Amino acid sequence: MSEKIYDTPRLVIETKDITLPNGKERKYLFVQPVEAVCILPTDDEYVYLIRQYRAVIDSYILEVVAGGMDKEGESRVDAARRELAEEARMKAEEIIPRGFVYSSPGFCTEKLWLFEARGLSSCDDFEMDEDEIIEQVRVRREDVFSMISSGEISDAKTIALLTRVLAG
Repeated sequence: MSEKIYDTPRLVIETKDITLPNGKERKYLFVQPVEAVCILPTDDEYVYLIRQYRAVIDSYILEVVAGGMDKEGESRVDAARRELAEEARMKAEEIIPRGFVYSSPGFCTEKLWLFEARGLSSCDDFEMDEDEIIEQVRVRREDVFSMISSGEISDAKTIALLTRVLAG
């Protein structure tokens, strides 16, 4: 049995009765946002992050470009290109898939598709959303892991994508 608590085109929240592989039954909360794309613009010397205000934590945070795949018929790569233009004001000659991660699989079904963007140039093809307060931040590739270690970069999707691109 399931019970919807909240239902919008971008997010559904519901409880479901689940039978676990060990036969035990339990009620779980499912937070089900649309899938999202995460993009790391990079060149041979730098990665380009954004410093974005996040109201939920009432703070600015360093992140990769990211956004929901909520436009009907839009492919993952097209969504990545759109978000790159909206948030980083960039376009890329090449969008390289880097797999996916789940954001919080203990309660959330969100799947984040990871991409690296290469061959960068500036653009103004799309407007930022009105609630986006964003500044582009250029970071030397060699500084990334010390910034993760110090906590200066603390966003999980950002750490995952930086690791996929730079540690591989």
